[in-house]
Amino acid sequence: MYIAMNRFKVQNGSEDAFEDVWKNRDSSLSDMKGFKEFHLLRGPVNETEGHTLFASHTVWASHEDFVAWTKSENFRAAHRNAGTSKVHYLGHPQFEGFSVVEGA
Repeated sequence: MYIAMNRFKVQNGSEDAFEDVWKNRDSSLSDMKGFKEFHLLRGPVNETEGHTLFASHTVWASHEDFVAWTKSENFRAAHRNAGTSKVHYLGHPQFEGFSVVEGA
């Protein structure tokens, strides 16, 4: 199993717009081989730096299935309008990928 996460620092005041982008997106993840589940996670507010931390969290049957998603037309379509929302980010998303340690 493979877990793929992107962390987003969303400028304070843009949280609702960020969540709306995800809630209203045209997702085809469920059509992809090996896709198991998706969650959007809302983390802590960092008052000092002026952002709320979010993470997109997907679970895949394998790393190979995730890589196939990133090379698919479905992936390109899902990210086509990524820069057109009214969400203000602090920096670029930070990707983190994890292989599940079976039996642990």
